[in-house]
Amino acid sequence: MTDELRAHALSFGPVAAQYDAARPSYPDALFDELERLAGRTLRGADVLDVGAGTGIATRLLAGRGARVVAVEPSDGMAAVLREASPGIPVVKAGGDELPFHDASVDFVSYAQAFHWTDPKRSIPEALRVLRPGGTLALWWNVKDRQTRWVKAQEERLTVALPSYHYYGGVIAGSEELTAAGLEVGHVQLRWERQVTVDSHLTDLTSRSYFAVLDEERRAPVLAAERAALLAEFPDGLIAEPYTLDLFTARRGR
Repeated sequence: MTDELRAHALSFGPVAAQYDAARPSYPDALFDELERLAGRTLRGADVLDVGAGTGIATRLLAGRGARVVAVEPSDGMAAVLREASPGIPVVKAGGDELPFHDASVDFVSYAQAFHWTDPKRSIPEALRVLRPGGTLALWWNVKDRQTRWVKAQEERLTVALPSYHYYGGVIAGSEELTAAGLEVGHVQLRWERQVTVDSHLTDLTSRSYFAVLDEERRAPVLAAERAALLAEFPDGLIAEPYTLDLFTARRGR
């Protein structure tokens, strides 16, 4: 991991509250598709939710009846998770070194987090802790860049923020998954949510490319975004369209 990537990976703790308040959730269809691709239900399954953050996906997995352990390296993110979901155990660790026994879980999930790992380490670790027939699940929830205003915002942020990045739907570690001889599945879902301009901007501040900036550099970019968004949405309400990519890889039985 480069120094720049490490700085981004470590930037979430101070913005954990914004992250939990404004990041999008996930539609039920995601978990329906996960169960279909895994060939089993989440109910009664043992799940490691790695890079759990503040527990947005963790709580939904638990709501499907899974026994979930949240795995999160950031103290700030884990503190918010524990406060919001005191019944969910949290282990401080990252995906490159999972402190769990071999063949001990049915699912290893990464919601918006797998790109912070080294696939050459995180994939073997996931396979080690998965039981025979278990599933590694990776998903990314990103705004649909085919929508005109989303594309325009991307162009503005690319100019304003040197470290701006947009996930393009290509799975990190695909070569490692293929080389491991795993049964790989992929499904793409589309959904949307309605938020206020203020909530949308709070979401932006929880993104690593904003979180690594000091207030002096962040404030003018946010002010410009507010003006552009209110010109586009004068009533202050935004319909955010999302493309959700789910990748699964199953161990043999």
